[in-house]
Amino acid sequence: MTWDVFLSAAERCEPEVAAGRTAAVSGADLSDLVFTSGTTGYPKGAMTTHRQTLRTFATWAEVVGLRAGDRYLIVNPFFHTFGYKAGILACLMTGATMVPEPVFDVEVVLQRVSDERISVLPGPPTIFQSILDHPHRDAFDLKSLRLVVTGAAVVPVELVERLWSDLGIETVLTAYGLTEATGTVTMCRRGDSAEVISATSGRAIPDVEVRIIDGDGGEVPVGGAGEIVVRGYNVMSGYFDDPEATAAAIDADGWLHTGDVGFLDGDGNLAITDRLKDMYVSGGFNVYPAEVEAVLRLHPGVAQVAVVGVADRRMGEVGLAVVVPTANADTAGVIEGLPAFAKDRLANFKVPSRVELVDSLPTNASGKVLKRELRARFGS
Repeated sequence: MTWDVFLSAAERCEPEVAAGRTAAVSGADLSDLVFTSGTTGYPKGAMTTHRQTLRTFATWAEVVGLRAGDRYLIVNPFFHTFGYKAGILACLMTGATMVPEPVFDVEVVLQRVSDERISVLPGPPTIFQSILDHPHRDAFDLKSLRLVVTGAAVVPVELVERLWSDLGIETVLTAYGLTEATGTVTMCRRGDSAEVISATSGRAIPDVEVRIIDGDGGEVPVGGAGEIVVRGYNVMSGYFDDPEATAAAIDADGWLHTGDVGFLDGDGNLAITDRLKDMYVSGGFNVYPAEVEAVLRLHPGVAQVAVVGVADRRMGEVGLAVVVPTANADTAGVIEGLPAFAKDRLANFKVPSRVELVDSLPTNASGKVLKRELRARFGS
């Protein structure tokens, strides 16, 4: 159906009928099904209501400081919570102007920011790294940019500092959410330090609880790692047509089990360290890939890296590092030297036993690495 045909349908509906239909909708009614990203399994349709969606993104807009008159370049896809709810709906609710960008191309985006006087640009960290590193960035007028919201991947503290210093961005925030929690669980606040913005995803939004639990369901002390669980008005009604998956995700006390691993600091800031399903067991020891990736990223020849567990006859599983090398890297040196580099900084069982080089890592539309594809490609 084309847009014109869709709009023409309004001509066949009398205003009184439309008003009646609107009045018949309550906040508790199902608003939409947004499907999970499927990074660790098959996508599932999360059911959320009108009230959940509007309340969550009224809070989101207030915390980030989105306001009437802002011009918001939406590079996140509209089928994803970030593009749809933190994009379309947040703009409708605040009076900001939407400027959709169908495919991210750094030069096109730089020109759009300049031509359209864009003030708001959310997206994954790679977008902002590409902008900062572009050789002709100074040829574009980027002074209108004032608000950046990022996440979904590692956010280096240097990136936050450069957004402030090099681009003069007024507000840089990170956040954490998942489709099953209407897209938002925790958020940094304006005024947070670069270290808090980089190393954490901020504090729980109002009226939402976040706990860290161990394998037996007990609460973990401050600073201790475990599974992140969430309870509050933002937790989905359930998975569409899948009561078994719903029961596995939301326990009898209403806690949503996210499958993410993290810890809370003394101020309530949440740090995400990994996915439970990405963890592998090597020689009887649990290995969380995010910890290994953080070390490997320090190697001068590594631009991007993803670590996955692959089968091994002796150890059960061992680590495989899939690396995108830097432009001028000695590729043979990266393959041969990276395990030794890791061994100087990690326990032996965490050191990857194999290194594979690729031109790019497979990602979904929200920028998350599809590790199941790496396991399928290199796991044998």
